[in-house]
Amino acid sequence: MNNVEVTGGKPYQKAYVENMVHYCIDMLMPRMRSLDIKVVLKTLKDDAYGYCLSETTREFELEIDKNLTLRKLLTTVAHEMVHVRQYARRQLTGDYTWHGKTYHPKKVDYWDEPWEIEAHGRETGLFIRWAEKNKLGKRKWTQDS
Repeated sequence: MNNVEVTGGKPYQKAYVENMVHYCIDMLMPRMRSLDIKVVLKTLKDDAYGYCLSETTREFELEIDKNLTLRKLLTTVAHEMVHVRQYARRQLTGDYTWHGKTYHPKKVDYWDEPWEIEAHGRETGLFIRWAEKNKLGKRKWTQDS
C-alpha cells in the first residue's frame, strides 16, 4: 500500500495535494504499491517551484513552494510526480543519467534536459484531468493562469 504524507501549508492545500499525489500514482504508476512519498509544503528560497528528492527507488520527498497559486501548486505537484515515476522506474538517476545516458548539468540547459521535457509536457494534462475527475474544472482557480 502506498504511503503519502503531506506536511506544512494550509489544511485545504494539504487536502488537494494529497489527492493530486494519489491521482498521479494511479495515472503514472498504477501497479506500484510500495511508494513512500512525503510532500513538504514550504517557502522555497530560490526561483524553483518544487523539487523531487529520491531517497531510494520507492522513497521520495517532494518540496513544493506553498506560496504558489493553488493551480500552480497542484501543477507543480503533478510535475514532480512525473519525476517520481522516472526515478521509480529507474529511467532517471541522481547523477543526471537518463535512460543510460549521462548529462552534464552545466552543459545542458534545464529546458533541454529530457526528464524536464517530459515533466513539463505532462504536468498540465495531469492537472486538467485531475480537476475534471474531481468536478473542479469550472472553478475559476482551475482555469489558465
